[in-house]
Amino acid sequence: MAAVASFEENVAAAGRYLARFSAAPALHLIGGEAAASASGETFANASPIDGMHLGDVAAGGSDDIAAAAGAARASFAEWSGTPGGERKRLLHAVADAIEARADEIAVVESVDTGQAIRFMSSAALRGAENFRFFADQAPAASDGLALPSADHLNYTSRRAIGPVGVITPWNTPFMLSTWKIAPALAAGCTVVHKPAEWSPLTACLLAEIALEAGLPPGVLNVVHGTGEAAGRALTEHPDIAAVAFVGESATGSAIQAQAAPTLKRLHFELGGKNPVIVFDDAHIDRALDAVVFMIYSLNGERCTSSSRLLVQRSIHDDFTERLADKLRNIRVGHPLDPATVIGPLIHPRHCDKVRSYIQLASTEGATVVEGTPWAGAPPGGNFVAPVLFTGATNDMRIAQEEIFGPALTAIAFDDEDHAVALANDTDYGLAAYVWTSDVGRAHRVAGAVDAGMVWVNSQNVRHLPTPFGGTKRSGIGRDGGDWSFDFYMETKNVAVAHGDHPIPKLGG
Repeated sequence: MAAVASFEENVAAAGRYLARFSAAPALHLIGGEAAASASGETFANASPIDGMHLGDVAAGGSDDIAAAAGAARASFAEWSGTPGGERKRLLHAVADAIEARADEIAVVESVDTGQAIRFMSSAALRGAENFRFFADQAPAASDGLALPSADHLNYTSRRAIGPVGVITPWNTPFMLSTWKIAPALAAGCTVVHKPAEWSPLTACLLAEIALEAGLPPGVLNVVHGTGEAAGRALTEHPDIAAVAFVGESATGSAIQAQAAPTLKRLHFELGGKNPVIVFDDAHIDRALDAVVFMIYSLNGERCTSSSRLLVQRSIHDDFTERLADKLRNIRVGHPLDPATVIGPLIHPRHCDKVRSYIQLASTEGATVVEGTPWAGAPPGGNFVAPVLFTGATNDMRIAQEEIFGPALTAIAFDDEDHAVALANDTDYGLAAYVWTSDVGRAHRVAGAVDAGMVWVNSQNVRHLPTPFGGTKRSGIGRDGGDWSFDFYMETKNVAVAHGDHPIPKLGG
């Protein structure tokens, strides 16, 4: 997506790209073929911009999941046996095809999710980057270690675990889908993908892109539907060896229970209530920019958003006043307008949830600072202006519960120990951000904060070889680099005796 594309050009592109979805229902992809649901049922997909009907989507259930799991099982032996170099070539071809349709992906995702085009314009490119990174790892994915002992040579190797289920969320769905699917395919697994029902369209694009790029039929299958129907059927299906899920912590807990009878391997990337800790010796201007970016970009609908601002008391008032000034200048508007920062939230139900926390903040005794709403917001749109809660304490619900919207809770702290105590006083532990010019303090605090990832003097800058994941209710396992292959592959150890080592004698 060209950065100079105008609002009018983006709207015209949306008309072209979305026409297919209004003309006929979006279908599953099972065994390389587009398929309606076995039940014939569909569900309606509405735009968060104005509630407009974007089209119908096949509503999958247990029969459709069974068919997709069967296709994934049937294609597993051939795909897992495909040489890593050939898998690398095919996944690079998928990346090439993603880049060729980057404009389409960005516009469709923007309309389907409400995310501003200024952020979605890079979503396809990040998805292609995910495929390229893991494609390059495919030739060595099965490699292991030599672990000699005095009497034996031990060596390890890895093999793909089998058909896997991938369940992805509605925020930045294209990028997050590639983040899960690319390493699974590179490892030699086949995939059944269940995208979020609130943002189904770019999953259709990814499926057809992969097929057209040469991915064999049945290697990547897509079944649409609700979590209660399609999602549950996927987590319970005996042919699915593992499930990777991104979404709410409560849903992760349900999936754990559903998967227990079949002893599936599980990977969860769940919720967060991530602290950004700003000490009084920080580079204040840079910290302020990072705080604003990490909560108000992507509509605040991101798991790693810095939704709790812990700021040292000596600078608290000045910092939050400057933050409020920036807040009022953040543009809320149509997501296809390149000047928009915050578009509509994904769904009326989620919009009501976020608005309820604004009401709750006043009830709890916090001060509510609201940004500038979009005067031209159409009826039926899920628009919420950015909001800042000041005068908060860490025991308030606005400081403990994941709002998942453009809402930031500011809390003052006194010293380093107090900051760490506040940061850790939550059920979540996904990410944290620390701003200080004291190198020793940076390392102390980064080590003491109970989170899977900590950025120091930086916003979230993703480096694909590094581990991504959280502690506590924020998830189980790690993505990224070789950590992804640890999930999608089984490790085998072979021990070969060097010679006639002693063997205990029993029975005479």
